[in-house]
Amino acid sequence: MSRVDVEPRLIRWAIERARFSPGELERRFPKVSEWATGDAAPTLRQLEQFAKATTTPVGYFFLPEPPEEKLPIADFRTMSDAPTRRPSPNLLETVYLMQRRQDFMREFLIDEGQDPIPIAGMSQAAGQPGRVSEQMREALGLTAHWASEIPTWKDALGYFREASEAAGVMVVINGVVGNNTHRKLDPEEFRGLALVDEYAPLVFVNGADAKAAQIFTLAHELAHVCTGEPGVSSLPRLGPTDHAVERFCNAVAAEFLVPEAALKGMWPQARTSDNPFQFLARTFKVSAVVIARRAFDLELIGRDRYRAFFDDAIGHERGKPGGGGDFWANQNQRVGRRFGRAVVQAAREGRLMYQSAYELSGLYGRTFDRYSELVAPRMGR
Repeated sequence: MSRVDVEPRLIRWAIERARFSPGELERRFPKVSEWATGDAAPTLRQLEQFAKATTTPVGYFFLPEPPEEKLPIADFRTMSDAPTRRPSPNLLETVYLMQRRQDFMREFLIDEGQDPIPIAGMSQAAGQPGRVSEQMREALGLTAHWASEIPTWKDALGYFREASEAAGVMVVINGVVGNNTHRKLDPEEFRGLALVDEYAPLVFVNGADAKAAQIFTLAHELAHVCTGEPGVSSLPRLGPTDHAVERFCNAVAAEFLVPEAALKGMWPQARTSDNPFQFLARTFKVSAVVIARRAFDLELIGRDRYRAFFDDAIGHERGKPGGGGDFWANQNQRVGRRFGRAVVQAAREGRLMYQSAYELSGLYGRTFDRYSELVAPRMGR
């Protein structure tokens, strides 16, 4: 049986790239450790199966050395005490899919005679997070106290998402790659991304994170859209970052969700409760960590108290991963109602091949047909 002469570095690179250890693959590929050292070589069939298992394009294994894969947009994931992690296949494919969706939506809206979206790059208030947060609320039609009127974090996220889409922003909330539930997104790698465009701005929120964290991520990525700064973010929780853009968008999101005047006004009452941060988190529909950081930044608590709370809470804050529930309801988040309707309309009118519609939406055949009727029912049915 013929073997494929593969550079061992490429085998090791593919394993690391897919975030596996050799031991995790040995059940399916008993000789993978030998492939990685060059002591053995795979057959073409084994190499194809290995490429699929590691989500690596099979052609990469015929290169003389591993390719350098970079994100096609700005990478804001660096922190002051750690190097930037190589983007995983899941992150790369998510970014590429969102770019394809944006390209389609831009052309669709221009063909429809759509005017540019005011919210995209609208802010010129450099260095003024408070002003940018006001502009965001105005664009979305929200008051400073909108979240306090909504009973749950889930409902608040849905309301926030719908307001963003009504303002012209495509919003995708997903915890997996497309609709592949076997390829879960890791919130530790990234929590969101923003693609800026005057016609089709897009925000992606990692749905594997807790609902409270997703709300902050959505506000953070909207700040990227407003300031015209696209990129991938990892810690939109006011965590340490070397990027001035991230610090600014964190500040905008914090003021948007937890206005300074409102927090100071409620602090005397909150501080008498057993857990003032959780008390306020329920009101503002953000995480208790965000409340604690806001209290620290506004000098309502000292550094020692903030650090003690942060260290204790950060390990417990994340809830169960997103997903589950009603498949069709999930598509409004994974695909986005605004984008979904546009794809369905274009396919029905013959402006988009159905195969392209399937690939853009991640829904195929009868599944796409049923989704089409849900988001854009035909007249007379």
